[in-house]
Amino acid sequence: MADAAASREQLIAALNEDLAREYQAIIAYVNYSQVLKGAQYMSIAAELELHAKEELDHALQIANQIDYLGGMPTVTPKPVKTSEKAEDMLRFDLDNEMETIKNYRERIHQAESLGEYALCEVLREIITQEQEHAIDLATALGIDVPHN
Repeated sequence: MADAAASREQLIAALNEDLAREYQAIIAYVNYSQVLKGAQYMSIAAELELHAKEELDHALQIANQIDYLGGMPTVTPKPVKTSEKAEDMLRFDLDNEMETIKNYRERIHQAESLGEYALCEVLREIITQEQEHAIDLATALGIDVPHN
C-alpha cells in the first residue's frame, strides 16, 4: 500500500508539472496572440486566442484531477519565452505543445498503472486538442508536425 501511495504522490507531482505547463501555454498564447505582427499572421493570431481558452480548460481539468487525487494544484507557471519575431513565438508554442503531448502520454501510463481510468480519459481528450494546436502551429510555420 505504501508503494501505491508513493506512486500516487509521484502522479500528483507530475500532474502539477503538467499544470504549470498549461499555465505557461495560457500566458504564451495570450501574449503571442496580441503581439504577432504582419498580415500573414492575422488568422493565426485569432487561432492563438482560441488556443488560450482551450489551455485554460485543460488547466481546470488537470487541477480538478489533482484535487481528486488528494493533491494541491500548483499556482506557478513554467517560464514563458518571448521574442520580437513571430516565427520564434510560433516555434516556442510548437515546442511546448510537443513536450506537453509527450508528457501526457507518459501520464496516461502512470494513471493506468494506478487504475485511474477517468484521468486517462481526460488526458486523452486533452492530447487530441494539443495535437490540433501542434498542427495549427506547424501549418503556420509551413512545416510538418514534428514527432516525439
